[in-house]
Amino acid sequence: MANIQSAKKRIITSERRRKHNASCRSMIRTFIKKVHVAIATGDKIIALNAFSVMQPLVDRQASKGLIHKNKAARYKSNLISKIKLMPECKASNNRSSIESNLE
Repeated sequence: MANIQSAKKRIITSERRRKHNASCRSMIRTFIKKVHVAIATGDKIIALNAFSVMQPLVDRQASKGLIHKNKAARYKSNLISKIKLMPECKASNNRSSIESNLE
């Protein structure tokens, strides 16, 4: 345990930042999983919508230094390439069930 006041404060603030960063990393992973689920369902429109929600979040966290910019680029590149390989989908009747899986 630290004896100096500034060191005690650094312990508290670093713990607070660690929790916040863990929360942000978890949020990024959750949105990436939503894109993967949308790709697995086979609906290209929902996959593109999920990707468009995920992309600015990943970019924002990369610019803040939470994740490396190359890792953010790799996430986006891999997901968009999987989406582009998907066939164009027709209007699906079970859209509500797919959207409920994303939430």
